[in-house]
Amino acid sequence: MDTDDLEPRKRRGEALAALAREDLTLLGIEELEERISALESEIVRIRTQLEKKRGSRTAAEALFKK
Repeated sequence: MDTDDLEPRKRRGEALAALAREDLTLLGIEELEERISALESEIVRIRTQLEKKRGSRTAAEALFKK
């Protein structure tokens, strides 16, 4: 059995909320720059997923309007 199965699942958005609550004054300049880079990469990943979903939705709407 996988030990991950024993831990409670995190709710959606919980990681983002925890990240937003983190005290940034404890981080150094390099750590803050790394965080910005990681967040910018995540934004690109999210926008890509949004575009895929919008494309699928548009295709479905076009199919059912006929």
